[in-house]
Amino acid sequence: MTMTITPDALIRQWFEQLWNQGNEATIDALMSPDALIHGLPSPDGQAIRGGAGFKPFYQAFHTAFPDLRVEVVRTITEGDLVVAHCHTTGTHRGPSLGFAPTNRKADFWGVTIARVKDGMLVEGWNCFDFLTCYQQLGVIAMPGA
Repeated sequence: MTMTITPDALIRQWFEQLWNQGNEATIDALMSPDALIHGLPSPDGQAIRGGAGFKPFYQAFHTAFPDLRVEVVRTITEGDLVVAHCHTTGTHRGPSLGFAPTNRKADFWGVTIARVKDGMLVEGWNCFDFLTCYQQLGVIAMPGA
């Protein structure tokens, strides 16, 4: 008997194993090789394609925030789509975002919408408040400040 993982369980497993535990093998285990990921920074400004395209983003962000924690506060599932509302915290300790470590804490929120097929992430849309993150790190000034 084959057990099919629900979209809700898959997205929770993704954040827990990849981001909270730092298990990079999760990318290949849970993301389709031809997945399309929207809304994350990429060198060419285009959507990221598959695990091979996602790994550089993951490695840079994980290096910048080695203590990163992503708490999935709630999920909403509709068919093959799942929305994860996330609270993200971490300390900026690595230079991989293009500027020196600030050793400041970041605390920001975001939303991921993922489409799941055959137990794999096949498409994702990300909207995380990187502006607040970078303001907290002191690399972007608040207007009028």
